[in-house]
Amino acid sequence: MIVLISACSSSKKTTKTTDAPQQPASQTTQQPQPSQKSQSSQISQPSQSQSEFRAAWVATVSNINWPSRRGLTTEEQQREAIQLLDFLQSHNFNAVIFQVRPQADALYQSNLEPWSYFLTGKQGKAPDPYYDPLQFWIEAAHDRGLELHVWLNPYRAHSPAGGEVSNTSLVKKKPELVVKLKDGHWWFDPSKKGTQEHGMAVVMDIVKRYDIDGVHFDDYFYPYPTYNGNADFPDSGSYKEYVDKGGPLSLGDWRRNSVNSFIESLYKNIKAEKPYVKFGLSPFGTWRPGYPSIVEGFDQYNQLYADARLWLNEGWIDYFTPQLYWKINSPTVSYPVLLGWWSGENKKDRHLWPGMSVGRDTTQANATEIMNEIMVTRGILPKSSGEVHWSIGSLTKDSNLAKAIVEGPYKKQALVPASPWLDATAPDAPQATTSLEGDSLRINWTHANELDVFRYVVYYQYAGKWNYTILNRHDRTYTIGRNKLTGLGITAVDRTGNESQWTNVKF
Repeated sequence: MIVLISACSSSKKTTKTTDAPQQPASQTTQQPQPSQKSQSSQISQPSQSQSEFRAAWVATVSNINWPSRRGLTTEEQQREAIQLLDFLQSHNFNAVIFQVRPQADALYQSNLEPWSYFLTGKQGKAPDPYYDPLQFWIEAAHDRGLELHVWLNPYRAHSPAGGEVSNTSLVKKKPELVVKLKDGHWWFDPSKKGTQEHGMAVVMDIVKRYDIDGVHFDDYFYPYPTYNGNADFPDSGSYKEYVDKGGPLSLGDWRRNSVNSFIESLYKNIKAEKPYVKFGLSPFGTWRPGYPSIVEGFDQYNQLYADARLWLNEGWIDYFTPQLYWKINSPTVSYPVLLGWWSGENKKDRHLWPGMSVGRDTTQANATEIMNEIMVTRGILPKSSGEVHWSIGSLTKDSNLAKAIVEGPYKKQALVPASPWLDATAPDAPQATTSLEGDSLRINWTHANELDVFRYVVYYQYAGKWNYTILNRHDRTYTIGRNKLTGLGITAVDRTGNESQWTNVKF
């Protein structure tokens, strides 16, 4: 401390460099390493930065969340996007799940599908003045320390809310792949080889061309029965063709196999192209009635033909987000009971980050329920906690809930939990210098491989107590007060959540 006290009495700026880093931290932990000696005393080990996936869905179908209505100007669309992303950043979220394919159309430049009706009000019409919404969202999200996961609906070809079926629609361009349902939806037949090939091409086109962090599907596989007036899905011709060729599977098993093979192949293709891009699925919250024993009601296995338990058991996903849209004390679909059951099915130890939504009211009781569910999740899943909120509108339109979150469980920033099965190698430690500026200390840093870094964490100790601030990809400086500062360090964090060794910063 003698050096620090002496420096405080001088108005001249001085510079100190970092200690040489130690050996890299464990590849599967984010725990910072103990520091070397700073000044004349041994610094205690800093507390670990919090790790928790905190995301919200941004729905574009029917203009649920963004853009607020069809046909907004480019400037208005971008302003609304920034408002939503600023909200997430200021409330200490670290991810956004952005719907880019609501009905076989695109909120990005695509040669495979037309521009979205929900964007401009006319399917096939690009924004004017031109910009690429997905590219805009990616850059703006990353600048705010948010992962961006693209959310696609794999089988919905046209929604009744999506205007007339245009000449640019896949309904017109690939009529052999789609069927019409009684409520006005057009649906891709999941069993068709062409459906799987086109769906794969759409996803991989995005993975190859955009700097995304994840690919996300929700609960729409075979359609909900009400979409077709509770009549069976109209694929009798496809199934007859399969049986005539000697196919042995029952109708239900054949349908599930079509979805299963697509999910497995898609996961493998994403990993072959960009291993760090996570694949997430958000199925209906219960697998089948009776699993666990209290569950009653809807059977996604036999009605959506989605064997979600198999996908989790086999590890064909990187994170699993069952839609647990029920309260803690619900007798037949209890949030903690269901989360505990899904946790028991997590054979490959993937991330289990449930979807949450318990109502649209803005009462304190609703906010309290969400807070309690977050804490229940942390208790059940202490190694990799996290949740996804349906939807961002439930947060931005409910000041009670937004305030309760940021003043409660999200009070401190958090890193996205690491995914060691994707990448277990921590990045190199950053190099840092400090400058004295009156009563403040400015930290500046560089990194030998900036492309390997998504965020930085500055750790600081005051009067023996450690704290931290998580900074974003373009940040290279941070200023803190010098009074009672007793320890200082910095780490780098890569795209899959690996945190570098802790570099002790002299001051």
